[in-house]
Amino acid sequence: MVLGIDFGGSKIAAAAAGLDGAVAIERVVETDAALGAAANLDRCLELARGLLAEVAAGPGCGGAPVHLLAVGACTFGIPHEHGVALSPAIPGWDELPLARQLAGAFGVPVTVLTDVKAAAAAEARAGALDGADPGLYLNLGTGLAAAIVQGGEVVTGAHGASGEIGYCLRTPDDVRIVAPAAPARPILEDLVSGMGLSAALAGVEGDGSSPARRLAASEVFERAATEPALGSIVRQFLTELAFHLVNLTIAIDPDRIAVGGGMVGSWDVIGPALHAALQAHVPYPPELVLGAFPYDAALRGAVDAGLQLAAQTAVSQEVAVQ
Repeated sequence: MVLGIDFGGSKIAAAAAGLDGAVAIERVVETDAALGAAANLDRCLELARGLLAEVAAGPGCGGAPVHLLAVGACTFGIPHEHGVALSPAIPGWDELPLARQLAGAFGVPVTVLTDVKAAAAAEARAGALDGADPGLYLNLGTGLAAAIVQGGEVVTGAHGASGEIGYCLRTPDDVRIVAPAAPARPILEDLVSGMGLSAALAGVEGDGSSPARRLAASEVFERAATEPALGSIVRQFLTELAFHLVNLTIAIDPDRIAVGGGMVGSWDVIGPALHAALQAHVPYPPELVLGAFPYDAALRGAVDAGLQLAAQTAVSQEVAVQ
């Protein structure tokens, strides 16, 4: 089997799949950023080992150990040999050599991708971006990011950071040309993301029994129609998101845009707003669709990466024997 792991800002998901790609079992635990990088990695390893033990105890194995061939993992941020860049969600994640730690824990080959690129690859292989050239994947979750699909392949960029739109400037006032030492500016992800929505809600009262900052994003969007304070926050959120999506769309000219992530639970509100903006302001408006795997595309992409690595390893071993 292969193991797929998705490290997210709010949850860690793992899945075990056979070589035919069929997922045998999948489990999820919450991320606790306050515990730091090492503790969250340990939480993942415990989850994955428990998952493999469940598979081994199942009817297909009869208690025999699972023959794990490879691990495909994805994470927020840009993974490299010595850590994960652009990963402020968990303290210490930027210094965590994730691939090396996973390889040491499981003793098999490991590949690590950026989560939004893993999700885009899954949608391009057998999802909403299949046949779209170019295609654009937009992830609306704890953070904000996009990925470009060209010729069926995800564009990585020179440093693996293509599509990291969470770092976009918001206004001309954010440009630091004359005074580069000026105070740090807020980035787009600080406002247009699950984290941004939570920050905007801080201090806003809900129904009188609980503060609105504790509401799930889906409940915020649902109540925005009848509660002016929430309605104002949601309108500002959607306006800024649409502004940047329109500019990105004009730059890329995609055939289709697929959207996924935890916030698409409110697609009935988000979708029409984005569609209207694209139709009004893009010279050649693309098709806008909900992702085929709206909540687990990144995990599917991680499993696919594990399968590809297992196949490559098998070929290399066969060549070495010959």
